[in-house]
Amino acid sequence: MYFDFAAYTPLQRYKLLSSTVTPRPVAWVSTADASGRPNAAPFSFFNVFAEDPAALGFAINHRSDTDRKDTGENVRAQREFVVNLVSEDIVEKMNVTAIEFGPDVDEFVEAGLTPAPCTMVRAPRIAESRVSFECRLMQIVPLGKRRSLVLGEVLAMHVRDDAVLDPARCLIDTPRLQLVGRMQGHHYVRMADIFEMPTIPVDAWTLKSERA
Repeated sequence: MYFDFAAYTPLQRYKLLSSTVTPRPVAWVSTADASGRPNAAPFSFFNVFAEDPAALGFAINHRSDTDRKDTGENVRAQREFVVNLVSEDIVEKMNVTAIEFGPDVDEFVEAGLTPAPCTMVRAPRIAESRVSFECRLMQIVPLGKRRSLVLGEVLAMHVRDDAVLDPARCLIDTPRLQLVGRMQGHHYVRMADIFEMPTIPVDAWTLKSERA
């Protein structure tokens, strides 16, 4: 079936996009305001985009045309943030931080999370997360009136020790991270069904074609 996006509302487009571009990793973003009060919120329009400089991005859906979420306000003011990844054992804590609390509520307290100090930014990381990226804001790209794409340079990362296979070779035991991904609606997926498929060298493909 063909969908002409010009004929659909933003909500309908969201449903089409979020139910097909899956699974999506979850950026569990922790920030701090000017007084150092922490904030945490999840965003599933998220991915990594570059390595030189190392860059990742996540999109914030604002409450209204004029009311930005606490995460966005903190990032704009402090120009830094931490992206924590979500594993299966803490997914329910992540869900608590998705509640639309007011700016006076500490999501770390509500979800029973432990703020841990970072080395390069003032914002805390989530100690329970198996992977955290300390980021400095690169730019915020407006995407219409209701979304903003936040791009950050990764300055440092924290990985739980038992998930590091070889630090000198930068080898991570990805299955041990037990990360979850966002599907459509309120559905999530466990990253447990993993298979290997090496990239085919062009000369091997050429040789195979010649023998066929």
